[in-house]
Amino acid sequence: MPESYPVNDQAPEERGLREVLLGILRPGRAQLAWAVALCLVGMAVVVQVQSNTAGDRYATMRRDDLIQLLDGLTEEAELLAAEVAELERTRDALQSGADAQQVAEQEAKRRADGLAILAGTIPATGPGVSIIISAPAGRISADLMLDAIQELRDAGAEVIEVNHSIRLVAQSWVDESGDGLVIDDKPVTLPITIVAIGEPHALAEGARFRGGLVSQVESSTVGGSVAIEEHDQVTITSLYTPQPLGHARPA
Repeated sequence: MPESYPVNDQAPEERGLREVLLGILRPGRAQLAWAVALCLVGMAVVVQVQSNTAGDRYATMRRDDLIQLLDGLTEEAELLAAEVAELERTRDALQSGADAQQVAEQEAKRRADGLAILAGTIPATGPGVSIIISAPAGRISADLMLDAIQELRDAGAEVIEVNHSIRLVAQSWVDESGDGLVIDDKPVTLPITIVAIGEPHALAEGARFRGGLVSQVESSTVGGSVAIEEHDQVTITSLYTPQPLGHARPA
């Protein structure tokens, strides 16, 4: 005869499924401990994978690129340390009470001069580089020029001038016209001369960085050349004329 079960009983398969479901819905302490342990192991694996990925990014870089990156970080750290030391000296002078008014005036003038240099409204001098870009007409695009400017800024350029007549500031823009490049409504003729103030070696290496200005200009697509010179002192005399605000007003 076929095997039968009482009306109120369940088949073994149904009882087993019911026990599994109850175990999931009502986990015991041992199950909770295992779940927590597995969760921690999973998090550790994810963190390890992310760390290995970050390490691989630097592992694939060339030795020269790593040296250039390290030099840039070292230069930035030194500049920040010098700025901190200068601010601490100013604080101590102001707190001492001796000639506090004079110190405050000198600090205000120093900050005003710094802002004026950044705004491009006064000349600037200091160590830096000069870069001469030569290329066939129409080969230097606005994107390439923007990349070159950004690379110099990333390398620590504090002041940038193009063709001894165009002072680049935060509001500057680059575009293309039928006659070639245009920066701030001014035509840019070839060869292009860029003068930048900053740490000379860092600026030069920023332009030579793989995939940077030199690589792009000297590629087969452009077919140009780049000459870079480092200088103990360069002077930038071109000025930027601020445009009147059309919409913004002090709040």
